[in-house]
Amino acid sequence: MLSFDQASAILRDAARPIETIEVPVADAHGLVLAGDVTARIDSPRADVSAMDGYAVREADLPGPFRLAGVSSAGSVGGGEIEAGEAMRIFTGAHLPPGADRVLVQEIVTREGDAVRLSGEYGANRHIRRRGSDYAAGDTLLAKGTRIDHRSLVLLAGADRATVPVWRRPRVAVLSTGDELAAPGSAVETPGSLPESVSFGVAALARQWGGAVVLRQSVKDDPAAIARIAGEALQACDVLVMIGGASVGERDFAHSALAGGDFELLFAKAAIRPGKPVWAARNTRGRFVVGLPGNPTSAMVTARLFLAPLLRALAGGAYADGLQWRTVPLARSLPAPGEREHFARARHENGQALPLTNQQSSSQSSLALADLLIRQAGGSDGIAQGEAVPCLDF
Repeated sequence: MLSFDQASAILRDAARPIETIEVPVADAHGLVLAGDVTARIDSPRADVSAMDGYAVREADLPGPFRLAGVSSAGSVGGGEIEAGEAMRIFTGAHLPPGADRVLVQEIVTREGDAVRLSGEYGANRHIRRRGSDYAAGDTLLAKGTRIDHRSLVLLAGADRATVPVWRRPRVAVLSTGDELAAPGSAVETPGSLPESVSFGVAALARQWGGAVVLRQSVKDDPAAIARIAGEALQACDVLVMIGGASVGERDFAHSALAGGDFELLFAKAAIRPGKPVWAARNTRGRFVVGLPGNPTSAMVTARLFLAPLLRALAGGAYADGLQWRTVPLARSLPAPGEREHFARARHENGQALPLTNQQSSSQSSLALADLLIRQAGGSDGIAQGEAVPCLDF
């Protein structure tokens, strides 16, 4: 069996961004830029007022002044102000030619067209100069930037209607097993279990940049699995197969791809939980990721392998999906055994608190975990207070 690092490196080296597309700014959140983005206009587009007040000439201070007009945001302003004149101006409005200071309205009194100072004006002129934020042609965001809610403001403000991005990988999720029933119906069928894992895997795929195009359960029928998997691969970039990944005589996930154009990247990993995890890729760059059927095993392996794969296919770095950090251990952990262990834990008061139930079939403890603690196979136990490598789960 391969180690986690070996299997991860194989998947990392096989992953490439899918394709570039142009999308409206409104649809760009969470996507990765496939090229540098430059500004189409200056910001501000002219010298503008930073405050509500009166635009005047510095040479005419301390006044008094004659009102010469009004400049509002969205207009190009009036003509040049002359000696002794003041123009009523609002935040964001163009500074009239000739003016080189804005007196904030709190220190000004006005009677008709007469404008007078009533307070101290200080050194700040309250003017934002043209292009002081950025100029037309400036590179605002570099290729490889993940677009978040803050950068959307910048893109739209730079007058960009569309941006070049890497397309989201399309993901199909198939759960296999005769025992699986739709949630809400299992109680009516003796021997059945509610199919639960695909919901979590699909949500994780969306969280890490995937677009889920299919989520379906299928019985342990090799022909049916092969047919549905083949149909799914026509519409997706990554097929996730849950269950049917071990050596049991009724495990059909591997064989469902036999005879196709898939290359098996790895068949198992020396990890706990999740030893049966596997991955394959075909000649068209489409992936199949096989996850164990036990809920915790499936979600741990999805986090360890599917999350960074989707991040890489969507134009990011594979390593972005595996950002380990050290956290003090709130409770001791026993030795992990021969295989590398990814213990479930909860972040509590700045520490990693291992969960008492580490069973791979547990769903109640799975809901409590928000960290994975990494323990090297064959290592000793870890004492309370020691720093341990952790991954957000």
